[in-house]
Amino acid sequence: MKKKDVVDLIRYHVDNNESGFVELAYDIATEFRENGDINLSSYIISLLSSKSNTFIPQSTNFAISEFVTKMKESNTNVLAPAPIMSDIEGIVNAVGYHAGVNKFLFSGPPGTGKTETAKQLARILERQLYYVNFELLIDSKLGQTQKNIASLFEEINRQSFPETLIILFDEIDALAMDRINSSDLREMGRATTTLMKGLDELNEDIILLATTNMIQHFDKALLRRFDKIVDFSRYTRDDLIEIAEKLLDIDLKKFKFPLENRRLCKKIFALAPHLPYPGDLKNIIRTSIVFSDPESPTEYVKNIWKALCPDMKLDSTTLKEQGFSLREMEVLTGIPKSTLARKAKEDVI
Repeated sequence: MKKKDVVDLIRYHVDNNESGFVELAYDIATEFRENGDINLSSYIISLLSSKSNTFIPQSTNFAISEFVTKMKESNTNVLAPAPIMSDIEGIVNAVGYHAGVNKFLFSGPPGTGKTETAKQLARILERQLYYVNFELLIDSKLGQTQKNIASLFEEINRQSFPETLIILFDEIDALAMDRINSSDLREMGRATTTLMKGLDELNEDIILLATTNMIQHFDKALLRRFDKIVDFSRYTRDDLIEIAEKLLDIDLKKFKFPLENRRLCKKIFALAPHLPYPGDLKNIIRTSIVFSDPESPTEYVKNIWKALCPDMKLDSTTLKEQGFSLREMEVLTGIPKSTLARKAKEDVI
């Protein structure tokens, strides 16, 4: 760092020249990194990046690439069981060690939170998240796909501030199929080979994430290129019930619904014969709430029942057998408690 840099930094600050200040600060951080002081370089960049998105210089954007697009930020926390969250914490720790452990594959069925976890990692690590546009990357012309892949990795490795980036290959399946079993052996085989070469030569400061729901069809050699494979299918029924309850609480508060029927909904979650993964659960609970009549604050409960227990009869006899109270039965059936109580008495007699 030169004396002139110090003077210029002060001058930019006094003149309120924010863009000049930021550009020079990033140049200084780059100089420290090139001289081997990675920790100080990363610290400077994290300070600049954390204040505002405007502190990210244009040089960190993929303005020259047609294959990469910046992903919209999300402030939603991922709801996942402890084993998955433990692996995510491990990724954060590995990045902090600067040990070249930087390629991770998220495997699991749709709706298990793979893409949302990528967004959360970007937020935790204060990095910009970009996803690869496969519609443009994969070309019908013979040999063009592998050329595009090679070009993509060249562009990724040319970025001025690799320590500020995460590249996401969302649903990488199209490039990762087994070369031996592929119906288009030569073309996709070349594409997969080029992808593996790109992973081998990837700048270690860049984090690469990939997601798939077809890992059983992956080329085994490609799987070995990833430092860690995170299995997102590790949800127990208890995990899904707990997540459903949290999603319910979030949306009831967000849409200002009364909370008095939370206990009833939790009974429905426990009774449902099948609970989907969090992505679908989120949609079911949210649509059940927002599709309900604003003048009927209990209608969403019936919507949740219909979505999660479609084959179960919604009558007093069935509900009584399942341990629902008279008030809960009134909410679900719309029949007054007095009528339900009288019927129950008649059934006993």
